[in-house]
Amino acid sequence: MVGRLPNFWLLLPVGFAIVGCTSLAQVREADQQQIITESISPRLQAGEKIRVNVYGESSLSGDYQIDPSGYLSLPLAGNIKAAGLTQNELAQALATSLRSQYLKNPRVTISVAEFRPFYIIGEIQKPGSYPYTSGLNVLSAVAIAGGTTYRASRSSILIQHPGDAGLREYALDASVPILPGDIIKVPQRYF
Repeated sequence: MVGRLPNFWLLLPVGFAIVGCTSLAQVREADQQQIITESISPRLQAGEKIRVNVYGESSLSGDYQIDPSGYLSLPLAGNIKAAGLTQNELAQALATSLRSQYLKNPRVTISVAEFRPFYIIGEIQKPGSYPYTSGLNVLSAVAIAGGTTYRASRSSILIQHPGDAGLREYALDASVPILPGDIIKVPQRYF
């Protein structure tokens, strides 16, 4: 029995490694589902340009920039917190503000005229800032930046979404969506 004890201790780290790998895969899958949900109904961010349309009020309609502090300044409505809201939530907030002050039944729609760019760095042919387009995923972002260098990882990529504290690792495949303002880092592979 004493002879078997060292074998048990040698196999214990292997067991922990297997358990750790399965939980990491589940976390990555959960992260991807959250990103997909956010890409369907994205939150507005500072620096984006939005188009406000107030039906019947052409003087209130137009393109407006969300300032660095996350506020939108409109005539008659004043300063309204826009960053962190969806387009529908901001439309409701604007309608409420205009209704309480000047208009009887304002109908407001919001659309994004210009998203924040995404940034790509690391083992990429042309690192830099690129305009965001709807439906962008990891592979198309890499293609926009000219493809990877010969030293680039072929299996993973690092992404920091706006509001995240740091970079997270994802599988390098087309199912990982990119959001406006994302920072993408293509890591170096180790031979």
